[in-house]
Amino acid sequence: MSVAESWSRVMTLLREHAPADHAELPGPATEQMLAAAEERMGISLHGDLRTWLLQNNLDLPEEDVDAMCCGFDGFPDEGSFFLGIRAMERLYANHSRPCGFDPPDQPDDPFWRNEWIPFLSDQDGWTGKFIDVRDGRVGRWFVGGPTITGEYESMARYFDSVAETLTRIADGSFPVCRITEGRLAWS
Repeated sequence: MSVAESWSRVMTLLREHAPADHAELPGPATEQMLAAAEERMGISLHGDLRTWLLQNNLDLPEEDVDAMCCGFDGFPDEGSFFLGIRAMERLYANHSRPCGFDPPDQPDDPFWRNEWIPFLSDQDGWTGKFIDVRDGRVGRWFVGGPTITGEYESMARYFDSVAETLTRIADGSFPVCRITEGRLAWS
């Protein structure tokens, strides 16, 4: 399944089971927005990331941004937010280093590489998921902990896991979340 198909599945499940949450999601990014972000970051977006952002750019309006990272509360899980292109840029700028990786003395096992672009984070940017622009694999970082590369072979596989979670929530078999008044409600 492609990233577009996997994300479409997530959106269909969200629209069907949590329509109030779905209704608040913004529209897509434009090619011009993505080209400008690539220029500012100095790196090309991976094709899967570009495809996803052209379907949904999850940036909040500028006036609603008061944290390092922001997105839509409670989606895809209780403490994380899918990032829009502006939030990705901010977090990428915070993590990237002139030498290409951090710490500079650990090129084979870094906490962060400049080829990683975050697309999901907690509000403070301490933990989240990134896509490796070299091969499209999805990894996970946690400040103070090990960085996991290749947690998912692609964004499509990651979005498939989100769709599976939404399916379990909808059928009542996910104990830490339920749907209340058209919204995901985490306990």
